[in-house]
Amino acid sequence: MPEKSIEQIDLNQLIEKAISKPLVSHIYTADPSAHVFNDKIYIYPSHDIDAGIPFNDNGDHFGMEDYHVISMDSIESEAVDNGLALHVNDVPWAKKQMWAPDAAHKDGKYYLFFPAKNKEDIFQIGVAVGHSPIGPFIPQPKPINGSYSIDPAIFEDEDGSYYLYFGGIWGGQLQNYRDNIYSCNNDLPKKEEPALGPIVAKMTDDMLEFCETPKEILILDESGSPLLEGDNDRRFFEASWVHKYNNKYYFSYSTGDTHFICYAIGDSPYGPFTYKGRILEPVIGWTSHHSICQVEGKWYLFYHDSSLSNGVTHLRSIKVNEIIHDENGLIQTLSPYGK
Repeated sequence: MPEKSIEQIDLNQLIEKAISKPLVSHIYTADPSAHVFNDKIYIYPSHDIDAGIPFNDNGDHFGMEDYHVISMDSIESEAVDNGLALHVNDVPWAKKQMWAPDAAHKDGKYYLFFPAKNKEDIFQIGVAVGHSPIGPFIPQPKPINGSYSIDPAIFEDEDGSYYLYFGGIWGGQLQNYRDNIYSCNNDLPKKEEPALGPIVAKMTDDMLEFCETPKEILILDESGSPLLEGDNDRRFFEASWVHKYNNKYYFSYSTGDTHFICYAIGDSPYGPFTYKGRILEPVIGWTSHHSICQVEGKWYLFYHDSSLSNGVTHLRSIKVNEIIHDENGLIQTLSPYGK
């Protein structure tokens, strides 16, 4: 639910109708990236804190400082907080705002990908390496060369290739880039122009760098034209995720200021992807961020809302619900508080 509408709704009534409960309640968590490693569920969320910064469109009030890894033996079991996995003070190049992370496993090592602002207040993406899915993770001394913006999502294709998706507008700074080059003079396109797309790059074998120049992804409408900047209900804002179903690539994302989780389908990890619909309707709180993970043959949407904090946008809690792909491969839309 948009921040401005919080006072206009009965939060208690919504919370009672919620189709799921927070997985953990002793800390605030958000932006869950879920994976199954060694037959166990691991969730890599942001760790929300109250940084005492007023709400603004740049997201300065999201002042996260560290990461905790949440694990579950099964989808029905209790979620366990495995403690501190990485702190901003341990990252040589990072200054603040450890936003939405993701993780991957390759050749016995675990890789935590995370965004943070550098000493010049510009977001970049770092990677930290560990020998356990719960950390601790040791960060590389510098961010990934050529990385920028926020919301890294790492996808392993069936051939063993790994692709990193990233980008987010407004506070995520994607609008300041054109052709991977930053300028403070760049801004969002005009409403009648194609919207900015997320960015993707294939990773090197050691998972520490891009092995190619990052490319912008096209998200198309039903007629094959790029979604426009003014199409706020469908255009990309942030929160990239990719999963593969029936040999098709599903790119899902948040529309930001209209608060939907949407998806598009394509035939390549590079896209283009054709818009197909919504996965999740708006939640309590301004942001919406998710991941999609297959567990024991079923597909699940991991997401967050601000129900535990009674609507405080920067104090969120992760949740999970099953999602259904129909016979045509389309995803049935979830209403987080019922019909």
